[in-house]
Amino acid sequence: MNSPSLEDTWPSLPFEHTHDTCATVHMWTQIVGKIRLAKSPWTNHSWHVTLHVTARGLTTGPIPYGDRTFQIDFDFIVHQLAIQSSDGGTAHLPLVAQSVATFYGRLMGELDRMNLHVDIHCKPNEVPAPVRFDEDDAPRAYNPDYANRFWRVLLQVDRVFKTFRARFIGKCSPVHFFWGAADLAVTRFSGRSAPKHPGGIPNLPDWVTQEAYSHEVSSCGFWAGGEPIPYAAFYSYAYPEPAGFAASLVAPAGTFYSNELREFILPYDVVRQAASPDHAVLQFLQTTYEAAANCGAWERNALERRDTAGKAPK
Repeated sequence: MNSPSLEDTWPSLPFEHTHDTCATVHMWTQIVGKIRLAKSPWTNHSWHVTLHVTARGLTTGPIPYGDRTFQIDFDFIVHQLAIQSSDGGTAHLPLVAQSVATFYGRLMGELDRMNLHVDIHCKPNEVPAPVRFDEDDAPRAYNPDYANRFWRVLLQVDRVFKTFRARFIGKCSPVHFFWGAADLAVTRFSGRSAPKHPGGIPNLPDWVTQEAYSHEVSSCGFWAGGEPIPYAAFYSYAYPEPAGFAASLVAPAGTFYSNELREFILPYDVVRQAASPDHAVLQFLQTTYEAAANCGAWERNALERRDTAGKAPK
């Protein structure tokens, strides 16, 4: 069997073609994520609301429902949404071009049929001018090829991010998909408290943001792009941002600091065209973390693995 090409492994994501499909998937993941939020016990930094990458798409993982459990899975290979419950119940919905209201109604109808009624807050988060899910009747695009490409990129990013995460023995988030901004992220913590975050994220209560950033962090992630970065990209930022962070030397070539976003940006196309995309991503993650940790005077010796397996690329 031939080895997959880099195009197969790290497929192209031309923003002008993929944006509409990714925007549709974004709203669908918000609905599914809010179902998990509604039925899960609160975990610090909102880690209980996230989705996780699977070998076929994205999953809520197990969600408690009384003495039962259920989960919801996006399958971007056969393009369907699957609901499974611990009492043997199943349901499947096709992922096709449809309005957000139609998707919402079909999903909630199947949950009710399975005696899994869930009430959610119907207004989207972290988007400008949100429209309630049950009232968003505008036509929405869904191109199976572009949805599959987006998931395949998430699959590779998830794999590399987990390698990076394993190098840290301090408090660290899982690698997980935040449906608010539709990004795959992993966050390291210094262990010290942070100043109160000013909030101000569109359609997100300030107290949620302030709890998420209660302690100093170096956070990195990947998203499919949007204003003001109209292309898929990796990002890395520190909160609070220490003096000297923005001027730090980081790698690989092509990385830049966005004064508007106050974070380092590495365009996805730079990664997929690199001789070793894995190495390029790990360089970005490591050097931007070191910028945050060194400028912020983190206790690195107590937070990082020093064995051979945990060494960073140079």
